[in-house]
Amino acid sequence: MVSLTFPDGNSRDFDNGVTGTAVAESISKSLSKKAVAMVVDGELSDLSDPVQSDAQIQIVTRDDDAALELIRHDAAHVMAEAVQELFPGTQVTIGPVIENGFYYDFDREEPFTPEDLPKIEKKMAEIIARGAPFTKEVWTRDKAKKTFKEMGEDYKVELIDAIPEGEDLKIYAQGDWFDLCRGPHMPSTKHVGSAFKLLSIAGAYWRGDSDNPMLQRIYATAWTNEKDLKAYLTMLEEAEKRDHRRLGREMDLFHFQEEAPGSVFWHAKGWTLFQALINYMRRRQNDAGYVEVNSPDMMDKGLWEKSGHWEKFGENMFTTVTPDERVYCCKPMNCPGHVQIFKHGLKSYKELPIKIAEFGKVHRYEPSGALHGMLRVRHFTQDDAHIFCTHEQITEECVKVNNLILSIYRDFGFEDVVIKFSDRPEKRVGSDDIWDQSEAALKTAVEAAGMDYELNPGEGAFYGPKLEYVLRDAIGRDWQCGTLQVDLNLPDRLGAFYIGQDGEKYVPVMLHRAMFGSLERFTGILIEQHAGHFPLWLAPLQAVVATIVSDVDAYAVEVLEALKKAGLRGEVDLRNEKINYKVREHSVGKVPVMFVCGKREAEEGTVSIRRLGSKDQSVLPLDEAIAALVEEAVPPDLKPGYKAEAA
Repeated sequence: MVSLTFPDGNSRDFDNGVTGTAVAESISKSLSKKAVAMVVDGELSDLSDPVQSDAQIQIVTRDDDAALELIRHDAAHVMAEAVQELFPGTQVTIGPVIENGFYYDFDREEPFTPEDLPKIEKKMAEIIARGAPFTKEVWTRDKAKKTFKEMGEDYKVELIDAIPEGEDLKIYAQGDWFDLCRGPHMPSTKHVGSAFKLLSIAGAYWRGDSDNPMLQRIYATAWTNEKDLKAYLTMLEEAEKRDHRRLGREMDLFHFQEEAPGSVFWHAKGWTLFQALINYMRRRQNDAGYVEVNSPDMMDKGLWEKSGHWEKFGENMFTTVTPDERVYCCKPMNCPGHVQIFKHGLKSYKELPIKIAEFGKVHRYEPSGALHGMLRVRHFTQDDAHIFCTHEQITEECVKVNNLILSIYRDFGFEDVVIKFSDRPEKRVGSDDIWDQSEAALKTAVEAAGMDYELNPGEGAFYGPKLEYVLRDAIGRDWQCGTLQVDLNLPDRLGAFYIGQDGEKYVPVMLHRAMFGSLERFTGILIEQHAGHFPLWLAPLQAVVATIVSDVDAYAVEVLEALKKAGLRGEVDLRNEKINYKVREHSVGKVPVMFVCGKREAEEGTVSIRRLGSKDQSVLPLDEAIAALVEEAVPPDLKPGYKAEAA
C-alpha cells in the first residue's frame, strides 16, 4: 500500500502502483473526466504513471494553471504531426514550450510561407478532433536510433546520442504519429482544445549554432480557452502598434544599421529624450547622496582576470590587442572601475557608506539572433552605482535603494512591480560561506522594507545574489529593469579595504545597484508604455508652431522664440502646406502640442491649441498658453511638494 496526501492535508491509502487516473476516479467521476495530469511530490506527471511510494499528490484539471504548459506542449506535438501530414519528407527537430506559447523547428527543402499557416491550423484541428490518446513507451537506445534512422529523422538520432547513458528514452505516440519526448502529456489530443494560433515563421540554426543547418521555426500560441487566446492576440496587436522600432522611425528618434549591430544611432530628438532621463536620474541620485564618476571604457585584461569577469563572462566581452601586444577589454560592467576609484586614497569607516554612480557605457557580445531593437543591444548605458559600506549598514542601505527604485518607477507610471530574489548560480566566485552571508543579508533587507518577493533560483550574478525589479507595462507585459546585488567577493578580489574603528583593515561590502538598468532598454520600454504619447516633461519635441498662411510667418517665429525663452522645446513649421496636412504629420510624430497661427491669432496675440489625440482646440493669449505648458512640463521630482522616498 501507498499513502497519498492531498492538497487539503487529507491522506488515503491505495494499492502500490496506483495510477493518477485511478486516484481521480476514486475521488469522483466529474474529477476523473476533467483530470489531465497529476503532480507527485512537486513533479508534473502523466495520469497513467504508477505511484510506487508514499507521496504528496495533486490531480491537475485542464482549467488549472499547471495545465497550461501541458496544453502548449501537446499542441506542439499536434503541430508537428500536422506539418508532416501536409508536407511529407519534413524532419521534426525540437518543439519546446516558451513564454506565452511554443515553437517547433523543422527541416524542409521548401520554405514555409504565411499562406501555409492556416492550412496547418486546419490540419491541427482535424488531429485534435480525432482525440487520439497519448501513450508512452520506454525504448532502448538501439531501438530508438534504428527506428528514427529508418524514418530519415537524422536530428532525432543526434538528440538520442546526446541523452546520457542510463536515462530512459521515452516515446510518446498520438495514434500512428510518435516522437521522442520527456513528457508528460495530457490523456489525448482532444484536450488541446481550439484556443491556439500559429503566429509566424522564422529561421533558426540547429542547436543555435551558425555552423549548423538553418531550420524553419514556426511560432505559435495556445491557451486554456478562446477568451484568453483573444486577449493575448489583442495584446499582440497593441504591441505591434507600440513597437518602439516603428515609433522610433516615425518620431525620428534613432535608427540601427548593419555596420554597428546592436548599437543605437541616436538622432537629435531621441538624444533629447535620453538626456531627459539622465538628468532626472542625476537629480534623484544627487539628492540620495551619490557622487557621479566616470571610469575608462577600456581596461587591461589583467584587471578582468582579477575580478573574475574574464573567467565567468569572458565569452561575452569585446577585446582588442594593441601593437605592443597588450590585451584590452571593453568594459561589460562598471564595477571593477568603481573599485579602483574607491581604492584611490585611504578610506575610514567614518566615510562609509560611499555611493559612487556612473552613466557608464558598457559593451556585451549578444548573439546576432538575440538582438531586438533597443530591448537587447550590445552597446548600452547603465545608470550604474556601487555603495561601499560595512556589514552593519547592508540592511539600511538596501532598504534605501529599494524605496528609491520604487519611487522612481512610480514617477514613470509603473505601479505594478514584482521583485525577484535570484540566488547563487552554478558558475560563481567566492566560498559558500560568503554566499550564505550575502543571500541572508539581501533577504533581510527586502523583508525589512516590507516587500514580498519571488524566488528565481540560480539566477544571481557570478559574484553575488540579487534582487530583480520587474515592471508590468500598460498592456500587461513584464520587463526586468532595476537590480540590487550584495557582493562580498569583488572588493576582496580587487584589494579594496577601509580602516575600521580599531585601526585594522576591513574589506567593505559592495552593493551593486541599477535603477533604469540599461537606459537604452528603458527608453524602448517607455516608448512602448506610452505608445509614443509622452508626458510633456519627457517629450523630445514639446510643441510645434504651425502656420495656416504665410502672412503670419513672422508671428509664428515670435511664438517659437517665446517658447524657447520659457525653456520649452519647440519647432516652427512654415511650409506651404494645408494646416490639416501639418496636423496629421506632427500627430504621426507624436508631438504633444501644436500652436496653430492664422491671421486672427497674429492680430490678437493668441494661439489656437491642438492636443495630440484630440480633435478639440482652444484659443488662449500667448503668454497664458506658454505659462500653462511651462507648469505642465515640470518633471515630477521638481514639482512643488514632491516627496522623494527614502533616499
